[in-house]
Amino acid sequence: MSTRQSPLHPARRRAVQALAATGAATLLLVGCGSSGSSDKGSAEGSPSGAATTAAAGGAADAAGGKRTVKDATGTAVEIPAEPKRIVTLTQEDLDAVLALGLKPAGITNGQGLNEPPAYLKDKVQGVPVVGNLLQPVMDKVIAAKPDLILAGDMQDQQVLKQLREITPATLVTMAPTDDWKLSFRGIGNAVNKLDQANKVIADYDAKAAKAGGELGENKGKAVSIVRWNPTGPSWMEKKQFASGVALDMGLTRPQAQDKDGNAHTPALSLEKINEIDGDWLFLSTLTDDGKAALKDVQSKPAYQELNAVKNNHTVTVDGSVWSTRGGPLAADVVIGDISKALGAK
Repeated sequence: MSTRQSPLHPARRRAVQALAATGAATLLLVGCGSSGSSDKGSAEGSPSGAATTAAAGGAADAAGGKRTVKDATGTAVEIPAEPKRIVTLTQEDLDAVLALGLKPAGITNGQGLNEPPAYLKDKVQGVPVVGNLLQPVMDKVIAAKPDLILAGDMQDQQVLKQLREITPATLVTMAPTDDWKLSFRGIGNAVNKLDQANKVIADYDAKAAKAGGELGENKGKAVSIVRWNPTGPSWMEKKQFASGVALDMGLTRPQAQDKDGNAHTPALSLEKINEIDGDWLFLSTLTDDGKAALKDVQSKPAYQELNAVKNNHTVTVDGSVWSTRGGPLAADVVIGDISKALGAK
């Protein structure tokens, strides 16, 4: 499996609480040296003060085509006013860039994969892969000639130092507990497309509400969202990416899973498998070992006794969308999967 587990495990989440307190809201800080793009936008929906000036000497910055933003760690970073060669180090960064109509100059493979996530694959044909998720190969990053690197929730300071030697315009785009919409707005601001990012989110909100209203007898049902690991199932907390999409559609979570947070549980034993039950059960995996473990358990009585299983309400979905962090394009996939499974027939 990839060395990065996403959504964040609770232990790691606590360890980085100080970083999370800053969050991607700081990435919405607009440098006064903007070159005057028509799509600069405002920090709509961001915390109070998130659209304040982040740098002085705007005339000089404007002449050089530079802006200054603060990244998700609160670090002020000078970036091109209109970046042309963007390298993304996470799926969420890639999703965001593509959703804003930009083609990256370099990308990383999906979590647990040796290729880009399937739902984005056709959009990145021919784009160089510069490493695995949050594990860039520096020579490949250099070859991509980036003028902006979007580094996700990178916390390895040595790697960040190396990336900033390639280009100082390297941004940590999210804190570990950031909401995907907040991170997306921050990335939108970093590429000078905040107005467009706000519109993408408004369109998503409308689509999610509409799709949720068309679920017929399944409106408001409790959906269980589970990733099957080699050692057992983990269910996702309410603020995890796919969970949030389900809630935006007006669905609920089973009582055992009605917990705030964007993490997942440790792998559960068969004795606790009832925790994954619900009106509907969405199952995903990220590795071949996880797939094998899921196939093995499906013949066991404990699994077969789940109400969702007995009612034929289980749905297999793409783990690279459902059990990781995501962006607008992944959210669209989740809405489509739910609508297809639960929609009025």
